[in-house]
Amino acid sequence: MALHFQSLAELEVLCTHLYIGTDLSQRIEAEKALLELIDSPECLSKCQLLLEQGTTSYAQLLAATCLSKLVSRVSPLPIEQRIDIKNYILHYVASQPKLAPFVFQALIQVIAKISKLGWFEVQKTQFVFREIIADVKKFLQGAVEHCIIGVIILSELTQEMNLVDCSRPSAKHRKIATSFRDTSLKDILVLACSLLKEVFTKPLNLQDQGQQNLVMQVLKLVLNCFDFDFIGSSADESADDHCTIHIPTTWRTIFLEPETLDLFFNLYHSLSPLLSQLALSCLVQFASTRRSLFSSPERAKYLGNLIKGVKRILENPQGLSDPGNYHEFCRFLARLKTNYQLGELVMVKEYPDVIRLIANFTIASLQHWEFSPNSVHYLLTLWQRMVASVPFVKSTEPHLLDTYAPEIMKAFITSRLESVAIVVRDNLNDPLDDTATVFQQLEQLCTVSRCEYEKTYALLIQLFDQNAHNYQKLLHSASGITMEMAIQEGRLTWLVYLVGTVVGGRLTYTSTDEHDVMDGELSCRVFQLMSLMDNRLPQCPNEKVELAILWFLDQFRKTYVGDQLQRTSKVYAHMSEVLGITDENHVLETLTTKIVKNLKYWGRCEPVISRTLQLLNDLCVGYILLKKLRKIDAVKFMLKNHTSEHFPFLGISDSYSLSDFRCRTTFYTALTRLLMVDLGEDEDGFENFMLPLTVSFETVLQIFNNNFKQQDVKRMLIGLARDLRGIAFALNTKTSYTMLFDWMYPAYLPILQKAIERWYGEPACTTPILKLMAELMQNRSERLNFDVSSPNGILLFREASKMICTYGSQILSLGSLSKDQIYPVKLKGISICYSTLKSALCGNYVSFGVFKLYGDNHFDNVLQAFVKMLLSVSHSDLLQYRKLNQSYYPLLEYLTQDHMSFITNLDSPVLLYVLTSISEGLSALDTVVSSSCCTSLDHVLTYLFKHIAKEGKKALRCREATQAGQRLLHFMQQNPNVLQQMMSALMNTIVYEDCRNQWSVSRPLLGLILLNEEYFRELRASLINSQSLPKQEVLAQCFQNLMEGVEQNLSVKNRDRFTQNLSVFRRDVAEALRSDGSSEPCSPDMMS
Repeated sequence: MALHFQSLAELEVLCTHLYIGTDLSQRIEAEKALLELIDSPECLSKCQLLLEQGTTSYAQLLAATCLSKLVSRVSPLPIEQRIDIKNYILHYVASQPKLAPFVFQALIQVIAKISKLGWFEVQKTQFVFREIIADVKKFLQGAVEHCIIGVIILSELTQEMNLVDCSRPSAKHRKIATSFRDTSLKDILVLACSLLKEVFTKPLNLQDQGQQNLVMQVLKLVLNCFDFDFIGSSADESADDHCTIHIPTTWRTIFLEPETLDLFFNLYHSLSPLLSQLALSCLVQFASTRRSLFSSPERAKYLGNLIKGVKRILENPQGLSDPGNYHEFCRFLARLKTNYQLGELVMVKEYPDVIRLIANFTIASLQHWEFSPNSVHYLLTLWQRMVASVPFVKSTEPHLLDTYAPEIMKAFITSRLESVAIVVRDNLNDPLDDTATVFQQLEQLCTVSRCEYEKTYALLIQLFDQNAHNYQKLLHSASGITMEMAIQEGRLTWLVYLVGTVVGGRLTYTSTDEHDVMDGELSCRVFQLMSLMDNRLPQCPNEKVELAILWFLDQFRKTYVGDQLQRTSKVYAHMSEVLGITDENHVLETLTTKIVKNLKYWGRCEPVISRTLQLLNDLCVGYILLKKLRKIDAVKFMLKNHTSEHFPFLGISDSYSLSDFRCRTTFYTALTRLLMVDLGEDEDGFENFMLPLTVSFETVLQIFNNNFKQQDVKRMLIGLARDLRGIAFALNTKTSYTMLFDWMYPAYLPILQKAIERWYGEPACTTPILKLMAELMQNRSERLNFDVSSPNGILLFREASKMICTYGSQILSLGSLSKDQIYPVKLKGISICYSTLKSALCGNYVSFGVFKLYGDNHFDNVLQAFVKMLLSVSHSDLLQYRKLNQSYYPLLEYLTQDHMSFITNLDSPVLLYVLTSISEGLSALDTVVSSSCCTSLDHVLTYLFKHIAKEGKKALRCREATQAGQRLLHFMQQNPNVLQQMMSALMNTIVYEDCRNQWSVSRPLLGLILLNEEYFRELRASLINSQSLPKQEVLAQCFQNLMEGVEQNLSVKNRDRFTQNLSVFRRDVAEALRSDGSSEPCSPDMMS
């Protein structure tokens, strides 16, 4: 489609296809045309045409999108052209008040991008793109509509400055963001606050849509100012309740003025719910201000103002009936304890009244459990942290938590029990179904429950006995399963959860022998209920009760089972009288019997099976516990009868999802740990244990080559692979691992090879088999260091090589895959193959020189498979998928360390691909990746440096090594920009970024400098000349100090000297650039 003659009508048809068209092919064509339009010389004129004469909002949106892409290019438009675009859009939005919101937003984003990307650009000694704030002030002096436009521009600019663009160097982003923070952000916040004061001093007309919109946009602007990443931490937003805002010290005056806080509290009380929610969000951020911003007296005064505000809100709670306000207020309360200590809170004059009001508010919130359930988390966080702080309070002022914490617990207990009947009768969503939320709330209550534990204990005993009595009456009645039965089981579920909670709380709070006796009384009742429920299996299972019992058993295990507990615990006082459980051994018998029963009767219920197996796995940790467990009859039964006949979850029925097979790995890990306690060198005992797996493999062997029951064979192999991986994971000695290897090779490993060949396109089958091979290759605890007379290490590597080569060739035959399929079908398997190969290379159990010596091509084949798979992966995918880069880069590290002859023999395009992947990985945010890249690069540079150092010496030996070094040197001479880019990246990291792996970065940097001295001088000159004259002298001295005492070699001593110099260099350069750095026109990074 030739665009140079397209009319306005044709462009509008293009917009229709692009934004609202339903025909996929037309939309793809429209996207191609859009890309052509952006590259066209007529792009700007076409955009202007669409904005001024377009008849639809989509035409204007297309123009805005094209402009956005145009100004975001790596090679920017001329500065005059960008100034013209910015001024044109400002004039356009000012003269078009009726623009569609999405068009207006897109155009404002263009202005923000132009301003950000040109932040350091100078014209006639002026930073021309920083004048946007002065431009906006003209809008603020106009009518309400223009004022709103100005506020939105500032808001969008603040967001854009905070947005990390992964396609550009992070050093450049941080430098721009820091400069914006230091020069403009405070002024924007002050401006926003003054606008709010101005609005508040006038009579608020909330019926006026314009005024309401203005207040909303100004509050959003304040929030964007607070959300700014002040220190470049890129904090995880999902953890916002732990967040502290690192407000710059220059902002202190704003926060020390009581009027600032009063303004937002007054706005909350005056505005409609939609706007008051935003005011509360701002107050959440005020409460999150870093403590170090204030001196101790200032902090106390500031906290006092916050507490007064809380008191005023709780005394006038009308606004909290809105779910948005309620949620933000709960966040506000949680932040108070996050950033202030209990000792500081109790010193506030209003504390007794406020803690009473907060307690009443929490109790009311818990009683109305169906109202905004996601907000309860914040209230429980507050109380958990308050109670946990009690032992550390040194103040004589009463904290009153011993009065209110039991009331909070009572409200939670009674409200949850009362909710059951409502849920059952009205068929509502049951909170018990959301186990993640239930567990989170219970873990928070662990601490709260132990404060004045006697009161909570008495309530739980009373309620448990009452509900257990009612349940038994229902069981003996003739009516069978009724609604009343469901209600009683729901109540008992909550009570079992709560007993587990208070028992688990023993580890978080000071306890006495009397408290242990109380735990025993409560636990005794749960064990009795467990026995009652188990007697009703398999006819009347109840999954919710079962999950609650497993939660209780896990909490009891953590608290009372293991080496950390005194043997004479009082917890067994009541349990010994009623249940005969007198010590830890009896508890272990009860737990293992329960585990066997669950595995036998709950085979079709994945949640129960997985939690049961997790309990078993947690028990099988620690030699002392394993010795005790090994003597128990239930454990002996499991070791002898781990078949689908006894444990249905080990079956291969179609009724089981393939994802459910994952729990088999956990099961066999635990079983094998138990087996190994007394096994020693008993090969017959190991063979007997492996008998069920032997039978399964023999069955597979018989029917594998036939065309019937292929699905059964596949499911059986998936299960076997998961079983064997669990077994291999638990074998940490050479003797036990050798038994497994002798069992698998040569009889059964070829079957797994055939499975990979046949079902290579089905990750549900290939992933477990590849993971098994990866586990077998791990030389954990030197378990693979076979005897000198054993060829097992080489035999194992040959099998791994065959599997990787088979998988690699087959998976590449699939061709191109869709974006949603490429990782699960292809990249995940490749990452496991790389992990397997890395384990082999670093395991020290294979002498790789032997392969070439005896003409064995398995090592060469696997390296070629590595290259072919690598070339099918894009650089962006390498960095995007964490599991892939976590296996590729460590593998490359070992290849460059021990197999440089392979690296130097690579074809030039392949070598360029590998070095480019290292170059891009150097700037990765993940320090594991960047450190691995530094190490790989250091190995390459050391190899090259040694070759150059030896060049000229007429050595007859090592001719092959000399040729390899010459190839690498020739490649570097043909592609000098490769090492230059790496040096730029590393210098950027040192000078501008928060370098967390400085030692790793220093090692290759010395080699780069010694091999590229001329380019290093250019970089040095570039940085120095971009600064003012006083700074130039300081920086020149910094660079001189960097190389002081550093010699022209890569000896360990010389490297260490350079590393020490680099640490001083980084500190001195940071100090030099920090002083008035924002006011000087300078290059934002060394890669410019």
